[in-house]
Amino acid sequence: MIIVKSREEIELMRESALVVSKTLGMLAPEVKPGVTTLQLDKLAEEFIRDHGAIPGFLGLYDFPNTLCMSPNAQVVHGIPNDTPLEEGDIISIDCGAIKNEYYGDHAYTFAIGEIAPEVEKLLKVTKESLYVGIRELKVGNRVGDVGNAIQKYCEKHGYGVVRELVGHGLGKTMHEDPEMPNYGRRGYGKKFIEGMTVAIEPMINLGTKRIEQLSDGWTILTRDRKPSAHFEHDVAIVNGKPELLSTFAYIYDALGITSDEENEFREKRLIL
Repeated sequence: MIIVKSREEIELMRESALVVSKTLGMLAPEVKPGVTTLQLDKLAEEFIRDHGAIPGFLGLYDFPNTLCMSPNAQVVHGIPNDTPLEEGDIISIDCGAIKNEYYGDHAYTFAIGEIAPEVEKLLKVTKESLYVGIRELKVGNRVGDVGNAIQKYCEKHGYGVVRELVGHGLGKTMHEDPEMPNYGRRGYGKKFIEGMTVAIEPMINLGTKRIEQLSDGWTILTRDRKPSAHFEHDVAIVNGKPELLSTFAYIYDALGITSDEENEFREKRLIL
């Protein structure tokens, strides 16, 4: 069942999403060679609690940490550990927070120093596909329209689009209806209505779309061990069209990146 949100609830969800966005922005300059994912995880937990929120992933389905940290061939759900990041790595950092009883859930794939050109292109295309999908989130369209747009955009570059893992509705629970696959057929699936809130999150592989799970019961990685990229935004349907609740602006501000990619999905400019 789709749980429609009022404008007031959407604003509460924006606060939750922005806690996550600010956490990722805080982490951005710390994601560098020599740091461990466990060190980053501890920084994130402290930051989230200091901002009046609760880590959304810690203990959820018995997950043991605040962040899902997935380097290189890991797609999602990687568990933080003591292995240092290295020059040339990439890492998806997926973060959740609960504030005002609502979840924020947001992810970004970081490059560690200089990365291979083909991997840099994978990150670029995957992030672009996120916005390609978000454009389809409007009243009257359907779930398949979003998935189809992402799938076509990524497959034309020869990338593998993961099937087993999907985006989702978001609210007072982490996973609400509807599921939001990154593949599909136009005109199929549940119809979008005013007040829906979802997390859209392309998970795109440099090689095969096939994945497997490690024995830890969490970590998902590509079957061919080629890199995977993952970007995620929280989005609401407001006045019939998509409006971002989360932002990459704090990451870009920390890293000195200029971007206008989010402008079309905002009613007003964020003040950092």
